[in-house]
Formats: sequence, C-alpha cells, structure tokens
Amino acid sequence: MNLEGSCHCGGVRFTLHSAHPYPFNFCYCSICRKTAGGGGYAINLGAENSTLQVQGKENITVYRAKVRDQKFETTRESPARRHFCRICGSALWAWDPRWPELIHPFASAIDTDLPVPPEHTHLMVGSKASWVELRQGGNDTIFDGYPDESIAEWHKRLGLEDQDA
Repeated sequence: MNLEGSCHCGGVRFTLHSAHPYPFNFCYCSICRKTAGGGGYAINLGAENSTLQVQGKENITVYRAKVRDQKFETTRESPARRHFCRICGSALWAWDPRWPELIHPFASAIDTDLPVPPEHTHLMVGSKASWVELRQGGNDTIFDGYPDESIAEWHKRLGLEDQDA
C-alpha cells in the first residue's frame, strides 16, 4: 500500500510503500510514550526504506534516545533514529541501521486512510506509565517486552499481506 504522510505544519511531506499498513502495534515504552505517544503509546507501521521520498528534508531533525540499563546503572545511545519536524515537533518515522531496509512511520503522521486491524498487540507494557489504561480487545495480545512475532509475521498470520506489492 502506498502511504502519504506529513507533519502538522506541512513543512515535511513524505511517501513510502508499506506491505504491512495495519496500525496494530501499540508500544508503551518510555521512548515512544514521551516522543510520540499522547495516549501513552505510539503506533509504528512497517515499510520499505528504499521507497521513502521526502519533501522538506531541511525541516527534519533526528533524535537518538538515551537507553538506561537500571541493573548496571549505565546509559547508552540507541542506534535507532527518530525523525521529527523541527518546526512543529511532529513524530514522522523511526529508522534503525541494524535493519536498514526497514522504516517505521508513525501512524499518527500518515494521511492516507489506514485499514482497521482485526486485533492489536500491546508491547512494552512492562514500562507503561501508571495512568495509562490498557484497552484490550477480545483477540489482543499483551507483552511486558517485545513479542516474538514481527510486523510481517502478524500480517501474514492474519492474511493481511499487501495486495499491490
């Protein structure tokens, strides 16, 4: 599915192709919650990095989160790069050099109508804020950390693979 996205002010517009456009993955980690999750979580889609086309690149800034290891009392910089509009602050997408072929646009930045997922995956619930209520549907799954099932595997299991790939 071809997707169009933008920031709130219109300073950044982008297009890309996603074989996995269902917004089903709710991430409750502190990074997603604090940088993009007004409801206490963020929703990332999966897409092909090679298809990303951007207008307004000069308006993009990148944030690399500080990841804390409380057990060892250390902090490291995440290799993942979260892209934002530097004018209005809208979260646009995340990209990680460990998986260079993938890009994860935030569903909140997508302007194209997205399909409604038949179920949701709630991940990183172990680090959700106390004020966040889980709104679990009948077939939803919940994980304290990351699930073993990838975005692609979820789409395949439910027969929701891209029809225009």
